[in-house]
Amino acid sequence: MAALTSTSSSQTGTAPAPVAVSASDTIAASEFGPIGVDLRVMNAGGTQDNVTVLDPNLTVIGGTGTLAPVAVPITTGVRTIFIPRAALHPVTRVATVQHSFTTTVTCEVWKR
Repeated sequence: MAALTSTSSSQTGTAPAPVAVSASDTIAASEFGPIGVDLRVMNAGGTQDNVTVLDPNLTVIGGTGTLAPVAVPITTGVRTIFIPRAALHPVTRVATVQHSFTTTVTCEVWKR
């Protein structure tokens, strides 16, 4: 598990700094912008990466919810996923992102 850090864009330009993903990454509340973050996932591998943002909220019967995974295609696949502040766990104050494939998969987190 890796703690991801975010970048803010600017009018003068910001150089992205992609980092390798792990099977389960976290993003702390302090890395979020006012409404959330954008997670940009880049897959250079030969297997699709299914990215899931865990939902820390409980359903009406007490179960945890999970959003549908976002498929990042093989070889040159890129997807940007919006993660709202609602994805932050109410106690730990982190959002958890899971990846089904991690070899040659990188990501960037942008404050929003």
